[in-house]
Order: sequence, then structure tokens, then C-alpha cells
Amino acid sequence: MKMFAAIALCLTATTALAQEAVMTPFDGSFDDATFAVENEIVGRGLVIDYVSHVGEMLNRTGEDVGSDVTIFDAADVFLFCSATVSREVMEADPMNIAHCPYGVFVTEQDGEVMIGHRTYPDGPMQAVESLLDDIVQAAAGT
Repeated sequence: MKMFAAIALCLTATTALAQEAVMTPFDGSFDDATFAVENEIVGRGLVIDYVSHVGEMLNRTGEDVGSDVTIFDAADVFLFCSATVSREVMEADPMNIAHCPYGVFVTEQDGEVMIGHRTYPDGPMQAVESLLDDIVQAAAGT
């Protein structure tokens, strides 16, 4: 039984490591990118539940955790759901709740601004990935 648990743990760790992000360059400032992302989300009739200021948190707490590394000049994550898409993916599999809310992030590193989102499993969650791709591409102007 312990061996079974160890195998399951390894598979879970491999799955977590396999998760990736899709990133698109933004030609403009971080503030312009966050404005574009917010407008795209809200313009689709979606409500932003929370904006996580990850970059500020990392910069503020670096010294507290013994690091002097600046990871991002700025980084925000916009969290939201879509009633329509969420219902679609959760009717297909109620455990897709694990992926909600959805996030679009904006980062700035060394003057390079990127907009992106995480990838999702094949199957019904591709509806979410398509929505996020549309938002990112429209915000990035591509």
C-alpha cells in the first residue's frame, strides 16, 4: 500500500511540473498592459473577483525570507470566472472546480512586459483556455 501511495505522489508531482504557461509579449508599459487586460475581461461582461499584486508581495517580502533577488519589476494576476464557461466545464466534470477561478497575469522583467495564462488539461477545460487565449491576444493587440 505504501508503494502505491509513493507512485501516486510521484505522478501528482510530475503532473504539477508539466503544467505550463502561455505568454505573449506586450508592446507597452506594465500599466498599459494591466489596463488592457482589465478592459478585455470586463468588456466581455466578466467580473474580476480579485487582483493579486504578486510582484509587490515578492518585492516587499524578499528581505524577510532572506533573499535579495528581484523576480519581477511588477506582476499582477487578474482572477475571475465566467458563469457560462464554468457551467460548461463543470457539467462535463464537477471536479473542474479545481481550476476556478481563472487567471490572466501581467509581468514585467527587465523592461519586458508579458501577458499570459496557465495551460489547462485537454478536454472540456480547453473552453477555458480558449477564453483566456482570446483575452490575452486581444489585450496584447495581436
